[in-house]
Amino acid sequence: MRIALPHDLGKDEVRRRLKERSHEIADHIPGGMASVDTEWQGDDLMRLSVNAMGQSITGDIEVFDSELVFQIALPPALSFVRPMIEGAIRSSGQKMLTKS
Repeated sequence: MRIALPHDLGKDEVRRRLKERSHEIADHIPGGMASVDTEWQGDDLMRLSVNAMGQSITGDIEVFDSELVFQIALPPALSFVRPMIEGAIRSSGQKMLTKS
């Protein structure tokens, strides 16, 4: 699943906000029982691993000049929640970008 969030902040500012707020990602996952691990792979790519309700989801967040792109590997067992996950990423991702 690919989700792009446009921005006009510049790469440096987006990276700064993501690095400062990556610990908040779990707060945006419903149920309050998620654990999230992040790891930067260079300047513009953050690897993401989310564990919740016995399921594991991995993905990448890549910073581009005018958009932030989430690539999420959704297991087949969770394909039915794709619209909900996409909506949460769009909503929460925009909130993380708009906070200064």
